[in-house]
Amino acid sequence: MTGKFNLYNFEDASIMCDLKNKIVVFFIVVLSMMHFCYGVTDSIGTTSRDVNILPWPKHISLESTGQFVLSNDFSVHVKGDYNPRINTAISYFLDRIDQKTGILFIDKDIVGDSHKSNLIISIKRQGDLELFEDESYTLKITASKILLNATTDLGAIHGLETLLQLLTHNKTSFFFPLADIADTPRFPWRGLMIDVARHYQPVHVIKRNIAAMSAVKLNVFHWHLSDDQGFRVEIKSYPKLQELASDGLYYTQEEIKEVVQFASDKGIRVIPEIDVPGHATAILTAYPELASKDTLYHIERGKGVFDATLDPTNKQTYEFLESIISELAVLFPDKYFHIGGDENKGKHWGENIKIQEFKRKNNLKNNHEIQTFFNIKLQEILKKNGKIMMGWDEIFQPNLPKDIVIHSWRGKEAMIESAKKGYQSILSKGYYIDLLFDTKTHYVNDPIPLDHGLKPQQLKNILGGEATMWAELVSSINIDSRIWPRTAAIAERFWSEKTITDFNNLIPRLNAVSISLEDHGLTHLKSRRQILRNLFQTLDIEHLVVLSEVCKPITARERVGQFYKTFHPLTLFVDACTPDTPQTIRFFGLVQKFMANQENKEEIIEMLTLWKENHQNIMDSTKNPILNELLELSKTLEMLSEMTLKKIKNEEIFTVQELKKADDLLVIADMPIQNVRLAIVDEFKSLIKAINTHY
Repeated sequence: MTGKFNLYNFEDASIMCDLKNKIVVFFIVVLSMMHFCYGVTDSIGTTSRDVNILPWPKHISLESTGQFVLSNDFSVHVKGDYNPRINTAISYFLDRIDQKTGILFIDKDIVGDSHKSNLIISIKRQGDLELFEDESYTLKITASKILLNATTDLGAIHGLETLLQLLTHNKTSFFFPLADIADTPRFPWRGLMIDVARHYQPVHVIKRNIAAMSAVKLNVFHWHLSDDQGFRVEIKSYPKLQELASDGLYYTQEEIKEVVQFASDKGIRVIPEIDVPGHATAILTAYPELASKDTLYHIERGKGVFDATLDPTNKQTYEFLESIISELAVLFPDKYFHIGGDENKGKHWGENIKIQEFKRKNNLKNNHEIQTFFNIKLQEILKKNGKIMMGWDEIFQPNLPKDIVIHSWRGKEAMIESAKKGYQSILSKGYYIDLLFDTKTHYVNDPIPLDHGLKPQQLKNILGGEATMWAELVSSINIDSRIWPRTAAIAERFWSEKTITDFNNLIPRLNAVSISLEDHGLTHLKSRRQILRNLFQTLDIEHLVVLSEVCKPITARERVGQFYKTFHPLTLFVDACTPDTPQTIRFFGLVQKFMANQENKEEIIEMLTLWKENHQNIMDSTKNPILNELLELSKTLEMLSEMTLKKIKNEEIFTVQELKKADDLLVIADMPIQNVRLAIVDEFKSLIKAINTHY
């Protein structure tokens, strides 16, 4: 019996007037509500089971009773026409269940007899790693069998991830709840971009993030391989790129093949980006003869937008690009190739007499038209190599072929304008995770605004979106904590229905998935402790952890004007902090409920007590010059907690003088110290207001 709530018995029950019948009505209502709360169909937030699926499926029905209990004879059978990647996925799936349960399956080989297997996977055909491929699946869990059906092995991989997320337990066993799921993505392009030019990321870092992408059903890894700070891929025809333009930090062609194959096994496309004609300092450090300005070039060590630009009038420029593209086209089998094309103001073009003469001769009105000329030439090279061009907003020009893809970083308006003109587009505006905005900011940002004004055919031109991890402020130590788990919330925005927007429902699912992401080797949770141990040179860091969990980094935009070089370590206190943590989100939820009906008072008291006592604990346990500035923030948290704790315990209101003192402390708490600020300033304001309202 599936958990579908209906009102079939309420109307008849309302006419029962004697005590006996009223009791019957009471129990009917209770049972019906329990039925409703214990099951879910095509909705979210209505189940009391610990169902932590993310992204949320299109259709789901959970039964109120029954379960498929795991045992060590669990086995899998696959039938149909499928890509061998499904075998890799099944092996990985079974390994992770072993890790989570300790059951240790007797046999992890795929069983040849479907009658003897518990999980039967049926696949109609091999999936192609290309845009618009079928990624749907259905999953039916009964007490004795699990049936996973998919058109392609790509859909089957998604179904395995959903099944794994359904794994739960009680005191006696591990089991899957009985369920029916039919799922398909909302958008075909669901990406994550990682910039490895500003800070190189080793192969193992890239691979663990690709594995995490698969876990939340992202399907495009966008690899930003070149910029002013480095050119990160081996090009055999132009060896100076790795010799002079990379600081020795680059991917060999064999490593590229390794990553692409790894991603393919996870059902993920890999798209390279070589950013031209601007952002070209590293390229011109190796090959200055391609430059628009005759000067000496060195790899940039700072952040920002620089003037180094390829010469669009130089025949050698296109020979160079054709050689690079022809080598990369073999390494990256995907049809799409990202050429960047952003933030080129053409300053060096304006200073070059030869380029200005070329501009007049070809009736090019401005630098944008010069770049369009360059893009048309580049598009021809890409087409010759079997590739489709994509680039950032700036490449948009109506006379370019309609099969290019516009990658919008400037806003939805630019994306919608592209779609109206017949160009396919994806959105990254609002998904810039490097800016260190909180999870909710990204989660509420839908790729398609309600007032889009697009016709149905134009609407199809919006393919989806990408989270972008620009790497000015990340290293291999802290990059995972900058990407995850916020990108899992973005993944739900790309996969799930537009109506799935309840942030409060997301929180427990996101926390559960965040822990599961460690299966793939991510360090987003443990890097905090690693950084703090290294920074303060002590194992006694628990009190520093408590402080870091209620501090958030200032946004990347606030750090734009600060002194910064690529060789500076990114292992300071700010690098141990994240935009939001389970603790800050929990405090937010508790305060919201307290404001509404004074619930959760004891839990709030518990958190305030922890923060009140933490400052003295830090003072007693840690002596370090780095801590001196942070002690002011820690002391402010202590004073705010102590004031609020006293009032909520005694159910007293704040006096005018106390409110003034609290306001002063909150101003201090919101001021950056060592590039962090207190993350719960607004929650304290709300709690203080609620105390004065309730008492």
